[in-house]
Amino acid sequence: MAERLRPGPRNLITDVTGLKVGNAREDRIRTGVTVLTADRPFTAGVHVMGGAPGTRETDLLAPDKTVEAVDALVLSGGSAFGLDAASGVMDRLRAAGRGYAAGPHRVPIVPGAILFDLGNGGAKDWVENPYAALGRRAYDVAGPEFALGTEGAGTGANTAGLKGGLGSASIVLPSGHTVAALVAVNALGTAAVDGGPHFWAAPFEIGDEFGGLGAATSWPDPHWPVTKANARRNTTIGIVATDAVLTQAQCTRLAVAAHDGFARALVPSHTPHDGDLIFAVATGEKRMDTPSADTLILGHAAATCMARAVARGVYAARSEAGDIFPAWSALFG
Repeated sequence: MAERLRPGPRNLITDVTGLKVGNAREDRIRTGVTVLTADRPFTAGVHVMGGAPGTRETDLLAPDKTVEAVDALVLSGGSAFGLDAASGVMDRLRAAGRGYAAGPHRVPIVPGAILFDLGNGGAKDWVENPYAALGRRAYDVAGPEFALGTEGAGTGANTAGLKGGLGSASIVLPSGHTVAALVAVNALGTAAVDGGPHFWAAPFEIGDEFGGLGAATSWPDPHWPVTKANARRNTTIGIVATDAVLTQAQCTRLAVAAHDGFARALVPSHTPHDGDLIFAVATGEKRMDTPSADTLILGHAAATCMARAVARGVYAARSEAGDIFPAWSALFG
């Protein structure tokens, strides 16, 4: 039997060498921001499959656009207000002399996506939009280690019946390439089978990274397993990354493939009330020996990592006073 594949040393998206992640949260508002960046620009693509997305600077990630590399990616709560988090990140990058060269000027390229957490019970009575400041705070603490669960963009996240959260996972392939995922889970659907404790993503779990409970032994009505979704506004937003050399078009295909991870871990996913979106990142550290075969494997790995990251985000969420849904850990941990 072939040796089973293992995660990278952290089981985080920062196992892709050079990537850094920072989180910032505001407990009174019940929201937060997560920033992914690196010391040099990286190639990126994006794919949207939800019916209600909120984005910034995603048009330039299309394969036919001029700018092929970005300086950071931002995941934020706050609905459209949260798009301003990227402005705070741009401030920090500009101060560091980073950005696309436009004549004598440097323009940091910072695409972002938001999730809807305005109805989670937090105080939304701000006078001044807080998200630019949260973006600066998240950028300032970016590094190889970061917390999961009720952190960053997952601070105010919920799913159908359970708290959502920030999740991440990685895997090292036989080719030596690392693939990893980062996700803020705020789904209209559910990550747990019939309310838990088992996760839809159980077949893809490595070790006991989200409890080690295995697959469920009983199942709800497969035609409509969600009982608490109703028509809430949500969105699950994520990033998949690899150290392979990829073009912007190949990054786009990687993002498309990674959406299978949402479908494997969230039921239902990609609904009209979710803005489900995935960015894909390539740092270009390692070339592919057989590009056609390797890109297929990278895409499958991105999907399985994303499924694991979704479950890890819900698994790691913690209970706090005023929650509208319980955390998985409070019920089953």
